[in-house]
Amino acid sequence: MKPYTFEKAANTNAALRSKNEKAHFVAGGTNLVDLLKKNIAQPDALIDITSAVSSEIVVSKKNISIGGMVRNTALTTDKNILQNTPLIAKAVLAGASPQIRNMASTAGNLLQRTRCVYFYDITMPCNKRNPGSGCSALKGENSMSALVGYNENCVAVHPSDLCVGLAALDAEVFATSENKKKIKIPFKDFHKLPENTPSLDNTLPQNALITHIEIPIGPFSKNFAYVKLRERTSYAFALVSVASALHLDGDKIIEARLASGGVAHKPWRWYEAENYLKGKKPSAEIFAKAASIATENIKPLSKNGYKIPMLKGAIETALQNSLKS
Repeated sequence: MKPYTFEKAANTNAALRSKNEKAHFVAGGTNLVDLLKKNIAQPDALIDITSAVSSEIVVSKKNISIGGMVRNTALTTDKNILQNTPLIAKAVLAGASPQIRNMASTAGNLLQRTRCVYFYDITMPCNKRNPGSGCSALKGENSMSALVGYNENCVAVHPSDLCVGLAALDAEVFATSENKKKIKIPFKDFHKLPENTPSLDNTLPQNALITHIEIPIGPFSKNFAYVKLRERTSYAFALVSVASALHLDGDKIIEARLASGGVAHKPWRWYEAENYLKGKKPSAEIFAKAASIATENIKPLSKNGYKIPMLKGAIETALQNSLKS
């Protein structure tokens, strides 16, 4: 591990004054510490932001504001989250372990790096670690890699469960730039696909600091579900996950939300399937058709074709479970 200096920022301004390309913000450290140990992250300095960013959850008539330093565990117990956006609590409980949730911050969850085995093996080529070196997973061990949105530059998937829930509920990310400018990024635009810059996971400007996330208070607090399929039931990342939320009026679907993890470089929304569900009466047949729409044009990699029927079943199950919430 490379030696580094450490300082504790008292507020946002102090944190931004200290930030540069060779310094990293640290909150819970649940991902960054791993990257330091593996010599993937090699900063000259760490800036502790645990006192610089809000750890409060505030509810208004229109939205819920979640401070960047809110611990993941708090998202599973806060009464405002449980009342207005319980899908978020459901997603967080599916992730990691209680010990990790006690430490991990909301903002840090958004910024965590991929868990691709080649990204963590510094002896192997990886465009995320070393742009231009190639993607070892493309024709290698890609059984856990992306189904959609990938290209020859990167087939890694985003690991967060919380982010799948935030994507489904159309959250927004708020940050402050290094020149103190306020930034607002729709969640659908926060994480990016590999394109020609696979080393960049998101669209947050360099040296900016996430201050909070806002979730609109909408009609999705009653009929929702989160389904996560993984190799083991504890402390494992999703092979496939699905967040489902339905706005029902009697026996009619007014609006549907479907998002997945484990399938792309970013949390993935199934917009075509969502549009199909609008105006329909919920049924097993309708849900099966929506799942087919989501999966019909997927082109898997050499070793992850098994994910397609798994994903189809997870979408159907999530939609069915949404009726039972």
